[in-house]
Amino acid sequence: MKFYIATDHAGIDLKDYTVELLKEKGHEVIDLGPFSKDRVDYPDYAVKVSESVLGDPTSQGILICGSGIGMSMAANRHTGIRAALCHDAYTAMVARGHNDANILCFGERIVGKGVAESILDSWIASSFDGGRHCGRVDKIEAINA
Repeated sequence: MKFYIATDHAGIDLKDYTVELLKEKGHEVIDLGPFSKDRVDYPDYAVKVSESVLGDPTSQGILICGSGIGMSMAANRHTGIRAALCHDAYTAMVARGHNDANILCFGERIVGKGVAESILDSWIASSFDGGRHCGRVDKIEAINA
């Protein structure tokens, strides 16, 4: 699987861990930054990942900040992006299965490395269930159309 990933200054340690973890698991990872803990604005990085995922529809995105909230809000401003703030393996599975989420968001101040790994494993193992969920995802997409 191919992932585009970015953070702000509050999530850089977990981003770096996530990049290495995904590479160890055999995934392609495009790190869109930042690469230092200098203060940056999370919406700038949410845009980078959202535009990358929209331009590469078979890919997935990962956005990390302190809480994951701001990143998910900024990413969801893009038509075609369904960014899900996940705190555990179950929310990751449901986000993929029921909502066809294409960007995973989480917060470094909320989840530790072990929980982050379980979230990632669940996200990767899950896929869109289709069926009764298709109409609901269509309705989400129609909101901004």
